[in-house]
Amino acid sequence: MQRVVGVKFSSSKVYSFSCGNMSFDLGEEVIVENSYGLSLGKIATPIKEIEETNEELKPIVRKATSQDKARWKELCQKATKDIPLIKEKVKKLGLEMKIVSAEYTFDASKIIIEFSADDRVDFRELLKELASALHVRIELHQVGQRDEVKVKGGLGPCGEICCCTRFLKDFEHVTVKMAKNQGLSLSPTKISGLCGRLMCCLAYENKNYEESLKKLPKINSEVMSPKGKGIVVYNDVLRERVSVKVKANDDSFTIYDFALDELGEKNDENVEKLVENNENIKVEVAEKPQPHEKSGQEKTTQEKPHKNFSRNKFKRKKDNKNGISNNG
Repeated sequence: MQRVVGVKFSSSKVYSFSCGNMSFDLGEEVIVENSYGLSLGKIATPIKEIEETNEELKPIVRKATSQDKARWKELCQKATKDIPLIKEKVKKLGLEMKIVSAEYTFDASKIIIEFSADDRVDFRELLKELASALHVRIELHQVGQRDEVKVKGGLGPCGEICCCTRFLKDFEHVTVKMAKNQGLSLSPTKISGLCGRLMCCLAYENKNYEESLKKLPKINSEVMSPKGKGIVVYNDVLRERVSVKVKANDDSFTIYDFALDELGEKNDENVEKLVENNENIKVEVAEKPQPHEKSGQEKTTQEKPHKNFSRNKFKRKKDNKNGISNNG
């Protein structure tokens, strides 16, 4: 068995690290070794034991001391001061890219720069410019629009700090169908977040909406209501109520609001049940006599000229060829 613990860095995503025989408290700062080098993070999940796998987890080096915390604070301030310089170099080279963040490793030997761009960017010249200006190794990472908002943060349309910044570990798959299920406006400005993508919160209650929609009749379907047969015009998914348009004797329509349990089954379902309950009943339908049929006489058929014209013409040609005359 292997003892692991979750560590969170500047973003809200949690990564697993091997902790050996060490013990930690939640929120405690530690020095870890990640793919970029040494870095400082916070303990985000309790220690748990898992079975050993082929994938080797990076170890936690030690608990962060006061000197480590002070040094990390200095490195963060230095990275913040270097961002204007990086943006200036990008503008000078005319590159279509937007700098999102910059962060030094704990030993200050490397700076990791994250940027967003619509297309691929050739940043080879930028690497040379930054290496000569900062005198450290440069590592550039392209991120998406959602990752940009996750790093920078901001207030969503609801007035709260963006979910991706506060607590979301990974981005969920969000579709327009989720907005349809909840009866929301499909206008991009109404269902999009700061990143310009569909809001992550659309996926939170989608399963509940899908379960409720299975119970409700479809729009424009025919149902039996306490006021008579009508057409479904609207479904209130949360309250499980249905608006039904019922036709009166004077051909006018009235819309009534009913609870789901007040409605009868759909007409097509009633027909299916009626057929199932009467499987053994045979219904014989008498054929109507054709106009040319008379009582006591044999049925005669009259060939249509336009269908048999070509066939008769072919027969006459064949008889003439054999010396047989059709006249007489």
